[in-house]
Amino acid sequence: MNQVLFIKTSSLGDVVHQMPAVTDARRHFPQARLVWVVEQAFAPLPRLHPAVDQVIEVATRRWRSHLFERATWKEVLDSRRQIRSVEYDAVIDAQGLIRSAIIASMARGPKHGYDAQSIREPVASRFYDIRHSIARDQHPIARNRKLTALSLGYEVKGGIDFGLNRIALRTGRAQPYAMLLHATADHRKEWPEENWIRLGRELAQRGHDIMLPWGTRRERERSERIAATVPRAIVPEREPLDAVARLIAGAEFVIGVDTGLLHLAAALGVPRVGILGAMKMPVIPLGDGPMTTAGSSGAPPSFDEVIAAFEQMQRQP
Repeated sequence: MNQVLFIKTSSLGDVVHQMPAVTDARRHFPQARLVWVVEQAFAPLPRLHPAVDQVIEVATRRWRSHLFERATWKEVLDSRRQIRSVEYDAVIDAQGLIRSAIIASMARGPKHGYDAQSIREPVASRFYDIRHSIARDQHPIARNRKLTALSLGYEVKGGIDFGLNRIALRTGRAQPYAMLLHATADHRKEWPEENWIRLGRELAQRGHDIMLPWGTRRERERSERIAATVPRAIVPEREPLDAVARLIAGAEFVIGVDTGLLHLAAALGVPRVGILGAMKMPVIPLGDGPMTTAGSSGAPPSFDEVIAAFEQMQRQP
């Protein structure tokens, strides 16, 4: 196995969940060239993985919004040229969507993906040369590892390794800080702003500086409202994801809703509390380091439940 192309384009949590599969592939094929196709906004993360030899950026979301512009088609053709520049021994679409399957169809080499019963968009399976049946009730990390193993001809063994080194990625900020991850693209996962304010004040009283990262203007405004009433709170500038990863790596702990950044914290082994009760079937942020969760199925947790989960997390070794 000399050339392998992975297609996992988005979103943030999905990209994080693909990393252990890439680590597995490198372990079994130390000399192989591993290439990853990913959405432009998330490209900084695969570049942090030491096993990834090349990252090919696409911008399908933006392209759809500017379909009739010359610059868009120039970018599309450039990405297609990069994808087709090599004959791959295996092309693995770990996304399982029609748009990712179309990207896979551009590549030269046998195309692997989930069968129609294993993915959310069954039509995507028609684009693959080889289809694999993998139960949908598994954690995404397990599914990605299994798909990659079946595609490349080995068995999944060993624990989860995201390929990220928290110590190496830590920022040089002298003063310790915690991170509150209130931002999420899914409004159903949000925790009330007044609870974040109350939590921030409680943590400040316990001696913690607090970072409030954000991604959209709405999220920045919320961060600023929280910081305005919470002592020792900081609203950082918006940074690319590799810089955000370094900021998370340097945190004492993270408390956050079910978002890609919480899964990134898990991948880095940062102590964490997950506010996961808003969804009936949340994806648990797997990784090293102490972790607790707050909330019951379909019911967001109270402030007291989050504090209890935080104190429980602190007691873990």
